[in-house]
Amino acid sequence: MAGALPDGEPVPSDGSLPDEATQQVGKNGFAVYVHVPFCASRCGYCDFNTYTPGELGGGASREEYADAVLSELALAARVIEPAAVDTVFVGGGTPTLLAADDLARILDGIDRTWGLAPGAEVTTEANPESVDKKYLSDLRRRGFTRISLGMQSAAENVLRVLDRKHTAGRAPQAALEAREAGFEHVNLDLIYGTPGETADDFAKSLETVIGAGVDHVSAYALIVEDGTRMAARMRRGELPFPEDDVAADRYLAAEEALTGAGFEWYEVSNWAKNNARCRHNELYWTGADWWGLGPGAHSHVGGVRWWNVKHPAAYAKRLAAGESPGHGRELLTGEDRHMEDVMLRVRLRDGIPLDRVNRAGAARALADGLLDPAAYRDGRLALTLRGRLLADAVVRDVL
Repeated sequence: MAGALPDGEPVPSDGSLPDEATQQVGKNGFAVYVHVPFCASRCGYCDFNTYTPGELGGGASREEYADAVLSELALAARVIEPAAVDTVFVGGGTPTLLAADDLARILDGIDRTWGLAPGAEVTTEANPESVDKKYLSDLRRRGFTRISLGMQSAAENVLRVLDRKHTAGRAPQAALEAREAGFEHVNLDLIYGTPGETADDFAKSLETVIGAGVDHVSAYALIVEDGTRMAARMRRGELPFPEDDVAADRYLAAEEALTGAGFEWYEVSNWAKNNARCRHNELYWTGADWWGLGPGAHSHVGGVRWWNVKHPAAYAKRLAAGESPGHGRELLTGEDRHMEDVMLRVRLRDGIPLDRVNRAGAARALADGLLDPAAYRDGRLALTLRGRLLADAVVRDVL
């Protein structure tokens, strides 16, 4: 389970927002995120707001969860009226621990409430072992267009260190089943830099995702968060801490293999082919509005960000009483929004206009070989490959 939420300002019991926040809602796009906080077991590196059956306690259940989410959606409908929903993303946790019909009911509720835009992207995350052919076919038939499978690695020894429950062969098989079910886009997630992972292990993972025929790959360096089982094992000396040089080598290997297979990077940790970018994430990265449904979910509308209570039982109790499940909120200043815009857009292949950043810092980054000179001449800040390895440092310079 994740750490404590910040307090922020109180959220009104009806969830209402300032008029200035709602007047132009969705002008840069509008998305809906649905958080499903259930997992069959906890991975050693995970600090997300998720709960195994033994951690859940009383007052919450998977069987009643969709009804609670639909209650929050009814409250949201009284607060904002976007023109349409451009993307929906169901994340977790393991969303596919819910019945396919429950996920479909939530999607139908979003469509009835605000309307899905023509060609809307609808994604669910899934663990490879949590889906089968029938489940995938049911989701596709009910309107899901994209699936993101948590593969993490093709090496059995790495999966064991990460406490993943699927076999190495299950993820590519699930990807094949998703394509056969008619999903328009299929993503496989990788984690690199796990203790004990060799260069050959990661090369095997890259070979596997390329051979799986997917059109999107995400690859993230392992981050060890305080409070996780993996962090405790490292403190006890059972596992070595991740090494930055190893992570850089893995990233370069990913870039070489994926580019060679026809993928193009479009965000530092994401590659796609055939225009299969994740549109939902692009909305986040480019300043759109979104409503986050579910316990612990974060939302942003018109410069107001808020977050829901964490535990599913507290979430359901608030909604049953007709109250917003919001725990706290903050009104972002112009400086806050600028800082976040730079932090996110610098990581994109398309970059950010130079007039949005500190020019002296950008000039230093250019001189250090971190920025594309051609883009710079065109008035854009865009990272080179070396710049992608040092993206956080570039952000600090140009802020």
